[in-house]
Amino acid sequence: MRSSWFVLGLMALAVGSADAQQTRSILFIGNSFTFGSGSAVRFWRANTVTDLNEEGIGGVPALFKSFADQTELPYDVYLETRGGSAFDFHLREKLAEITSEAWDVVVAHSYSTLDRENPNDPTALIATGRELSDVLHRRSPSVEFYVTATWSRPDLTYPEGTPWYGESIDQMGSDVDAGYDRLAAEVQGVKAVNPVGEAFNRAMRTGVADPNPYDGIDADKIDLWTYDHYHASTYGYYLEALVVFGNVTGVDPNALGPGECSGLELGMSRGQVEALQQVAHDELAAAGLRLRMPAGITPPRRPSPCPA
Repeated sequence: MRSSWFVLGLMALAVGSADAQQTRSILFIGNSFTFGSGSAVRFWRANTVTDLNEEGIGGVPALFKSFADQTELPYDVYLETRGGSAFDFHLREKLAEITSEAWDVVVAHSYSTLDRENPNDPTALIATGRELSDVLHRRSPSVEFYVTATWSRPDLTYPEGTPWYGESIDQMGSDVDAGYDRLAAEVQGVKAVNPVGEAFNRAMRTGVADPNPYDGIDADKIDLWTYDHYHASTYGYYLEALVVFGNVTGVDPNALGPGECSGLELGMSRGQVEALQQVAHDELAAAGLRLRMPAGITPPRRPSPCPA
């Protein structure tokens, strides 16, 4: 009798282990801030993800996939992106794509100013976010729906006559984050906000990144934005992916270590990779997320090619 219980216990453990490793599907819905406009990230490792629009995009979703593979988390990663779009575009023009599967996880963001016509007004964001949440949950009632609060734009802060002119560079990011916090509070079905803009602010506040690309980049600091001072640079998209990865999976971005292959393949130094991982860790911890180290992962790790 005792041996029978032992066998049943082993079987239960085996089933539990298999369930723990079950592959999850994740869909990224967004615009150029997801597909990586202006950077080497845009078409990086596009073969590792599925672009539902068949435009050959790798972007932030490919970085997420790389992080998941390195920490042995099984994810199938999909994306549906269109430059300059907000939630309403995807609902109006891409409904078939975004409801083509019953996703386990969806990560989405809208236009960078919350509303193209009325910057810093979250009214339309909340209304269309509610509609998107309803659509996703009708297709998959158990879907985990995350929204990403994006970053401050220097091109809308430093030049005269722009919406955030006269404010500090971190104000736009905080305003956008507040809009997404309202969305998460008012719309049932939103699991959490990915605080990417606040992570950009933290990188500037702690001296990792330069706050003003218009007057040159200080030595030993990075530029979070690309040439247009609007879209992110490779560094900025890397930080975005780290924050999303940590928030969605609960895995500490520091688990990837300074030898993380994606950052090195994209031309970053080990010190830059490590600094950006620490920024993501600190921002997620400040937001109250309890991060974990995967079993068997002990950073720092040696540089190695990303999984094919």
